[in-house]
Amino acid sequence: MRFVARLLKWLIVLVVAFVAGLAIWLYVAPPAMIQVAAGYSAKMVCSNVFVAGRDADEVLKVDVQAPGHPILGLISAGVDDAARTVYAELLGVFGGGLAIAREGAGCSSVPDGDVAAAAIPPVPASKAVLPGGTWPDGDTAEPSQDPAIAAILDDAALTGPSMRAVVVVQNGRIVGERYGVGFSAATPLLGWSMTKTVNAAIVGTMIGDGRLSLDRKGLFEAWKGDARAEISLADMMAMSSGLEFNEDYGDVTDVTRMLYLEPDMAAFASAKPLAGEAGRLFSYSSGTAVMLSRIWQDAAGDPAAALAWPRTKLFDPIGMASAVMETDARGTFVGSSYLYANAHDWVRFGQFLLQDGVWKGQQVLPAGFAAWMREPAPASNGEYGRGQLWLHGPSGTTPDGEDPDAGFDLPDDAVWLLGHDGQSMAVIPSKQLVVLRMGLTPSKLGYKSQGLVEALAKALP
Repeated sequence: MRFVARLLKWLIVLVVAFVAGLAIWLYVAPPAMIQVAAGYSAKMVCSNVFVAGRDADEVLKVDVQAPGHPILGLISAGVDDAARTVYAELLGVFGGGLAIAREGAGCSSVPDGDVAAAAIPPVPASKAVLPGGTWPDGDTAEPSQDPAIAAILDDAALTGPSMRAVVVVQNGRIVGERYGVGFSAATPLLGWSMTKTVNAAIVGTMIGDGRLSLDRKGLFEAWKGDARAEISLADMMAMSSGLEFNEDYGDVTDVTRMLYLEPDMAAFASAKPLAGEAGRLFSYSSGTAVMLSRIWQDAAGDPAAALAWPRTKLFDPIGMASAVMETDARGTFVGSSYLYANAHDWVRFGQFLLQDGVWKGQQVLPAGFAAWMREPAPASNGEYGRGQLWLHGPSGTTPDGEDPDAGFDLPDDAVWLLGHDGQSMAVIPSKQLVVLRMGLTPSKLGYKSQGLVEALAKALP
């Protein structure tokens, strides 16, 4: 009996020692997956609280924990309103995710914890003032008088699970809109990768200003001594840089590491080696979009001018007063992922593309640039446009290599802005139609907004 008691005692000591050692290890050097989970949680709560004005507990429960990885269910988050920071941890102890809000620039993930280094010059507030009246001149929309459109927008199978906003524009007027519970036309919504197309338009404003050209090469100083020097701005825009980058979201890959573990995202992405010849290998990459941000910001001149550029050169001229584009911890706009805007402003951008970069008679983008954006990227096999646009709708659960639009009768000239968790906007010049659909709808649910767009395109003249 004494032997059994001693053995049990030692087993308990070993278990306690193991658990204590594990806890110390997780606290001192948490695995990358825990750091990503904590960083993601902090960033999402921060942006939705300080940009979108939502409740922190609801965001943590609904946006972070409900649809995500099981580890996210163990994350807690605390908001410091005075310091404008959010801190997130696994089990209230591990991971140390930190995000900070800056006036005019939304929230930034601060993976190294260096808040001082994350300071940026102030971003000016929007000067866009919308007169009263109907969208797009004002911001009101008349209820749809077309029962066919109303029936489509009231069909939950067409608008999809966890829909947050659907707005339909034809001939420059909103002809129908619907919002999910707790959301409205005023709620800023995250576009995720729809941001890439907006970022491409900002590049267009730089080209129009004579600060960049599509044939420009030697885009980063570190590239000038090797084959990466041959990568052109046009290659980057067409997602054909040839650079290595893993865009999978299921684990700690290049994209999740860049977004939640790297304070300088552009430096991380631009350090990647070539995986193929520039212009010949299509590879969809959030790293490419962040590098594009760094390229156009450097072309803007000083940091303050660069931070003001999106608002003064794009958002204000077309009336996107709610738009907030967020930066990383070193001041580079996260042009791959982080633009918040309300639904009326998102469709303003869609209408702007439909009008070939002209707004109220002002040529905001160079003549022909928006049409160039829609041209198929040579290396993409007809999937992607030259200017960060998709030539097909959401993939849902469509297997790789198969056409996501198969089975849908869509206009041939439809192009798409697409983003994570069910964000989409179809722009169809032949129908003078823009269809925005926003929500929290993971691709595993199989929802595709092509059915919604098909029904609307057939119902509208």
